[in-house]
Amino acid sequence: MTAPERHLRLLTETTAAVNSSLDLEEVLHLVADKVADALRADACFVYLYDERADELVLRATHGMSVDEMTRRPRMRPGEGITGSAASERAPVMIPSAAHLDPRFKQFPNLPEEEYESILAVPILARGVLAGALNVRTIAPREYGRDEVELLQSIADQVAQSIVHAQLYSQAQRRVAELEALAKISEAVSESLYLEESLEAIVKTTMEAVNATGAALVLEDGRIAWPEGSPGQHAVRTPLRWKRRQIGELVADRDSPFSDEDRALLEAIAHHAAVALEHGRAVMRGVLAQEIHHRVKNNLQTVASLLRLQSRAEHVDPREALEHSVNRILAIAAVHEALTEQRDEDVELAELIDRLRAMLVQGIGAGRTVEASLEPVSLAGSRATALALVFSELLQNALEHGAGAVRIELARRNGDVLLAIADEGAGVDGTAAGTGLSIVRALVRDELRGSFDLRRDGGTRAEVIFPA
Repeated sequence: MTAPERHLRLLTETTAAVNSSLDLEEVLHLVADKVADALRADACFVYLYDERADELVLRATHGMSVDEMTRRPRMRPGEGITGSAASERAPVMIPSAAHLDPRFKQFPNLPEEEYESILAVPILARGVLAGALNVRTIAPREYGRDEVELLQSIADQVAQSIVHAQLYSQAQRRVAELEALAKISEAVSESLYLEESLEAIVKTTMEAVNATGAALVLEDGRIAWPEGSPGQHAVRTPLRWKRRQIGELVADRDSPFSDEDRALLEAIAHHAAVALEHGRAVMRGVLAQEIHHRVKNNLQTVASLLRLQSRAEHVDPREALEHSVNRILAIAAVHEALTEQRDEDVELAELIDRLRAMLVQGIGAGRTVEASLEPVSLAGSRATALALVFSELLQNALEHGAGAVRIELARRNGDVLLAIADEGAGVDGTAAGTGLSIVRALVRDELRGSFDLRRDGGTRAEVIFPA
């Protein structure tokens, strides 16, 4: 087979090989192997041009493993022999002692001094620099014109393959980015719970950039959602909402983040900011609705109590007004406890202690009031009823009883016991009056329990209801 025939066959085979894949790394390694085989060279180095850094970066080799390099060789166009070919947009051929050429550039992790000859050509895509490649031999070698033209023809075909592979890689990356952002958008739009949205954002971030760990940090420094573990490299991307930074998206991994990774993290951070504000708006709306509901119910309770008080006969107006004020303050105490805790349950021990201090200061100055309070929690609506019951009973003990007052709150066999006792004669269980009427109605209808008022060396009022 003549040399032109062999070169044509090798060009055809090389072109078919590099066009057989759209994976850029696979294309470049095929180029290095096929070119070295086509020209019977000992080594082939393929560089790609990084336009943003204005550098040629070694991406594939034949004769040694580029993947084992801790730091890949880089050169600017015009540096080194291969860089000169890229800068001049023309082949450069040195038949022997290439390492003595003044343009030679030494890399500590490339044994280039072992090679005598070098033939370097630019890789041009429609006249635009896309990279460069070279072939090397250990023995001196003069490349013929047809070999130089063959290598340049291969480089021209490689240029198109590189462009196609880059477009494919960009498209694949864009698909991955869109899938990641779609997951986040879906999580944000479907969930009314902020925690669920934040969890989806962090987990999708880790998948999208292959991070070992990620977290959302709020503007107050609190970590809203951490996941995974730290890596050697970290990127902190600000979360901005209406020109204000409201937090950061932090991502970690062991390898450096590329510019594409950072751009994707910025897009995710934008979605995270929207999710954060969306979640906060929902929470504010829910909280406002809940407060409205509680206030409305409390006002209805106040209106019922005042209506009941107005029907009582032979009552001192000042005393009636004072009792009504205390009832309203009892309701307010429950409302305040619910708002402070932002929970559906109220700690009764804290509530009773708060009401005790308020009533003793108002009408029981000088009286001894002792309390034994076990931890008990109760739903907000039932806590309001219990607060009114407690206020009525303690008020009776302070106004009509004598000696020390003892308050007890305890759990007994699945029930809650509330007892208030004093040392006075007090009243018996058949006593009537607006206050006791309110107590009996609330215990029966709201607490679903029982009320007992008896004399036992004093007066003891006892309420028992299911926990």
